[in-house]
Amino acid sequence: MRRNKKSKFKHVVIGSKKYYFYRLEWIDITGDAGHASIEEFDKFECSKMITHAYIYKRNKKFVWTFASYEDKDVSFSDRNIFPVGCIVKLEKITL
Repeated sequence: MRRNKKSKFKHVVIGSKKYYFYRLEWIDITGDAGHASIEEFDKFECSKMITHAYIYKRNKKFVWTFASYEDKDVSFSDRNIFPVGCIVKLEKITL
């Protein structure tokens, strides 16, 4: 008798599809409508963001994520889509 190998990564099964949980590090724009000196402007940086979510799908241009779901009705909430160019690091979460 063959036993199914248990995944070492955190995941959920919704419908018949398995979705893995990730830690995404990404860069977001930062804006300011106020006045700034040269020194203040030189220190102006993008926001370095961290998101924890399941990856719904991905391609060469985008990554789709969700954080909440209803498995009975197969519906997704807390959804985002990230341009791949903004993502610094994708890390699959282990159990």
